[in-house]
Amino acid sequence: MAANFSFDIVSEVDMQEVDNAVNQAKKELSQRFDFRGSKSSIDLNREEKKITLIADDDFKLRSLHDILNGRVIKRNISIKALTYKEPEKAFEGTFRQVVELNCGIPREKQKDLVKLIKDLNPKIQTQIEGEKVKVSSPKKDDLQAVITHLRAAEFPLPLQFTNYR
Repeated sequence: MAANFSFDIVSEVDMQEVDNAVNQAKKELSQRFDFRGSKSSIDLNREEKKITLIADDDFKLRSLHDILNGRVIKRNISIKALTYKEPEKAFEGTFRQVVELNCGIPREKQKDLVKLIKDLNPKIQTQIEGEKVKVSSPKKDDLQAVITHLRAAEFPLPLQFTNYR
């Protein structure tokens, strides 16, 4: 009887690491000379999984992007986990921008993943389960090839491979 090996493909973000990155960005923001006397701020809403950036002008908003991206990268969080929405005018001439954290794989992206895997090897079984994709095969080498292929592919979400059995 042949055993089937499997693993799950998920897209998760460690919220504690995001919290740490935002706190480090706030600290850097308070210490930077070019932000002295500014109304700029960075705030995290853990329940909604959103970060709100507020800046005096477009230049400072781009500087906030750089600060946040730098801190997120240092905490080993993929930049692909951040989705920057359009900046909007806020109170007293400031700009507000919402940054959403991508958690879970949406249905259309799951279908893209399944297509990538089937194009690589049609014998590998895939199954969509909630916000993850389960991949199984009788050969471990096939699963390793799928993981290597997906890591090399330019997928728009950060992918993690869990429950390898």
